[in-house]
This record gives sequence, structure tokens and C-alpha cells, in this order.
Amino acid sequence: MKEGEIRRLLAANLLCVFSIVLTAVLPAFFWKGFTVLGTHLTWLCICSVCVSTLNIILHLVFRPNLTPKRSSFSHKISRFLKCCIYFFMSCILFHAIIVLYGAPLIESVTETFLFAVLLSTFTTLQCLCILGPNIQAWIRVFSKNGAMSIWESSLQITTMCSILGAWFGAFPIPLDWDRPWQVWPISCSLGATFGYMAGLIIAPLWIHWNRKQLTYKSR
Repeated sequence: MKEGEIRRLLAANLLCVFSIVLTAVLPAFFWKGFTVLGTHLTWLCICSVCVSTLNIILHLVFRPNLTPKRSSFSHKISRFLKCCIYFFMSCILFHAIIVLYGAPLIESVTETFLFAVLLSTFTTLQCLCILGPNIQAWIRVFSKNGAMSIWESSLQITTMCSILGAWFGAFPIPLDWDRPWQVWPISCSLGATFGYMAGLIIAPLWIHWNRKQLTYKSR
């Protein structure tokens, strides 16, 4: 395992962390009254768009799943359309799961869907960038010892941290503290965001620490 590859992963992950911080700070200079809590739905949109754009750019620059085969233009278009469909289906699936876990079914539909989009950005979009619209590859990566590169190991960690963060973020909602961050889905989306950021930082450090034990074999 090359140290340069780990440094590239660390640089990409830190850029993602920095972009999330900017989405919470930068809009306040251009939008009067903007805060993460006060205009939370707006922040959800900004954060999802910025993280998605940056991840796509980083994917094009670093090309973690680059293969020697060259695909035709029609194949690239077909692959792009599949990715868009998979991402939309992921948003719908996360929305349904969130409702099954207790989110309002009729009320706060917009809030729930934007939270689902944020979760899809932190999880599904990463899978699409690294693995493409290949469900078998997704199953392989998230099975035991299924990662074949440090990028896939990082994908495992960030995805799990994002989902766990969203889950832990739901705990304060039913408490009668009457805090503004207890309004749906602020605590969950912040939990997912902090979990994602923690995963981005933890992943390269964990990979570097365990680099001698990690062996990636092609399948």
C-alpha cells in the first residue's frame, strides 16, 4: 500500500470536510439571517449540492476506480443516467425508511425528503462515484473483508458513520427540552453530517494505522 495513495485520500476527505464547514459559514455573508438552525432546509439543500459537486469533481480528478478499458460515449451516457436513477431511488428508499422509523408521514414531507437527500449524498453518491451503478460491487464492498482498495475502505467507514450519526441524532427529539435543534429533522441531519465528517477524518487515519494488516486482493 503506497503512502501517496493514503495522502491523496486524506486530502480528498479533508476537502469534503472543509466544504461542509463552508456551507455553514459562507452563505451568512450573502444571505441575511442565514443560520444552520434557523434556515435549516436551505442549508440542507446547499450542503447536499456542494458535497455532491465536490465529490464528483474529486472522483474525476483522482479516479479511484479507474479501469484500463475505454468506454464509448453512449456507454458513459447510459452509466450517468443509471447513476441518476439510482440516486433518486436511494432518496425515495431513505425517505420510506425514515418514515418507518417514526418520521411524520403527511406532515413535514419536505423536511423528511431533504433529509433523505442529504443521507443519499453522504452514502449512495459515494458508492456511485467509487463503484458506479453496480449493485454486486456494492454488496461486495459492504460484506466482510470486501474492500479492494483504500477508497472502498473509506467508503465503508464514512457510510457507517453517516447512518450511525443520523440514528444517534434522533435520540434527543422526543425529550421535552424545547430546544430549537430538536425540531425535525435538525438533530438527525446534524448527526448524519457530524458522523460523515468524523468518518472522513477517521478513515485515512485508520487505514494508515492498519496499513500493514490491510491487503487488497482483486476478485
